[in-house]
Amino acid sequence: MSQEIEQLTKQAVEFSTLLQKLHKEISTVIVGQDKIIEKLIISLLSQGHVLLEGVPGLAKTLLVQTVSDCINSKFVRLQFTPDLLPADITGTKIYDHTSGTFKTIKGPIFSNFILADEINRAPPKVQSALLEAMQEKQVSIQGETYRLEKPFFVMATQNPIESEGTYKLPEAQVDRFMFKLLISYPDKEQESEIIHRFTEGISHKASKIISISDILNMQDFVPKVYCDEKIRNYITEIVDATRHPNNYGLLLSDKIEFGASPRASIWLTIGAKANAILHGRGYVIPKDVQDVSYDILRHRILLTYEAESENITPDDMIKKILDKITIP
Repeated sequence: MSQEIEQLTKQAVEFSTLLQKLHKEISTVIVGQDKIIEKLIISLLSQGHVLLEGVPGLAKTLLVQTVSDCINSKFVRLQFTPDLLPADITGTKIYDHTSGTFKTIKGPIFSNFILADEINRAPPKVQSALLEAMQEKQVSIQGETYRLEKPFFVMATQNPIESEGTYKLPEAQVDRFMFKLLISYPDKEQESEIIHRFTEGISHKASKIISISDILNMQDFVPKVYCDEKIRNYITEIVDATRHPNNYGLLLSDKIEFGASPRASIWLTIGAKANAILHGRGYVIPKDVQDVSYDILRHRILLTYEAESENITPDDMIKKILDKITIP
């Protein structure tokens, strides 16, 4: 191992120790969902955003608020509804009679952690307003542009079982999310612990574990993590296999309508680097790529009607691809 990689690993170990404390502190409030917590931390390090799909009542709001509490940052929950307007999120300008000028009133988007609850209930104009904030880290209010504070993290939720009164998210917006996470029910032991905590007056309040400057330092460190050319080629082949499966001996052309975009390759690389930091390494190994592949690719692979009619999921396609591509 070269001296440079040893130095990167030494720094990664320090960050990993802090991140494990963060994970443990979040777990004092959130029962179970360890994988979801881990992916939220990875996306935060990667400066990505998360689309979380799950039925109501699985502590999605509490999860994001707890992460925010641990980092001593500003948190806001936006309840998306069909009558919501872009100005309700970004802000607007009002006329000040005292000074005779227009004054900018910033909206709730000017926070560090945003929970966009049931994002698919908002009309396309509102979704587009959020899109600019997510992608450009800025907001336009009547012709003026305002930068958002760092860190800026959006976790949007959508309900998979109720489609009445919803607007389908545009593919361009879905592609802006680094991860699409599927949150599931807790097991029996975890549910028993949830009942114990929330029905017997047991209060768990997350403590401040990490400062905003710590998070920003980690975000700056992520691009420095070493990623060998063999790993980059591995990522390239995985993404290319979603577009041209026949080239890799995968008979999936009749199942995949559109493969993943180049943004998938970028997020796979960044996500793998963040995952390496979480595990105390200054270099990427193939397992780092595999650990984030499902959550990065599942919303970027569009299936054909035939595949959907057979109840085939993007995760099924990803598994076939990962099993086929040679691991370096």
